[in-house]
Amino acid sequence: MKQAQPSHWPASLGLLAALLALWWAIGRAGWVSPAFLPTPEATALSLIDGLRGDLLHAALNTIGRLLLGWLLASAAGVVLGAAIASTAALRPWVQPTLEFLRPLPASAVMPLAIALYGLSPAMVLAVIAFGAIWPTLLATVHGVSSVEPRLLDVARCLRLSRPAFLWKMGLPHAAPDILAGLRLSLTVSLLVCTLGEMLATQDGLGLTILLAARAYRANELFACLVLLSLIGLAGHALLVLAEHGLLRGRRA
Repeated sequence: MKQAQPSHWPASLGLLAALLALWWAIGRAGWVSPAFLPTPEATALSLIDGLRGDLLHAALNTIGRLLLGWLLASAAGVVLGAAIASTAALRPWVQPTLEFLRPLPASAVMPLAIALYGLSPAMVLAVIAFGAIWPTLLATVHGVSSVEPRLLDVARCLRLSRPAFLWKMGLPHAAPDILAGLRLSLTVSLLVCTLGEMLATQDGLGLTILLAARAYRANELFACLVLLSLIGLAGHALLVLAEHGLLRGRRA
């Protein structure tokens, strides 16, 4: 029987409480101007008021744009990664190209995306997909290519086609790697989506942050940052729950 792992939640919550207390103390002491650093109470009030109006609309736009770009990147990453990993003759040709493109930050390709799509929603989606595809693609390549050699022998004996091998052996074996890549790609999607909304002036939290910063509305700016953090935390928690459910049999 596996020994239960100690929970890290008390320490994490304690650290969060300490950071909030430090933030509150700095705001109360007036060490930083409220125009740049509002108090936690002012930020919370701005967040509550904003969720009753335009901030909720902006958040929904960001979430929709984020999910669409992330889903496109995830589907493309799994399909391309599985195809590359399962084709031994193709991997040596494709691997150098992947290693060349992978380090490119998504922000660096935004000028090219703007030239191709203009300052449009399609530009934001294209950049999200480009930035978010790499964690899933590389995780899928690693997971499928590390299948046990004995399973490969079994697949040959059973004369499984390549799609059948991937569906029955390759992808199930790569599931932990793929799920880890999906979590990382979701974080990348949130970052790139926010930046893309700023540059393309698309209605969302990114544009709201930019306008609040220009107008020195620190309360609204910090409320948007808190909301972005909550969106990222919620997405991560949902993927962790999905991972526990899908991989429960392996950990038993």
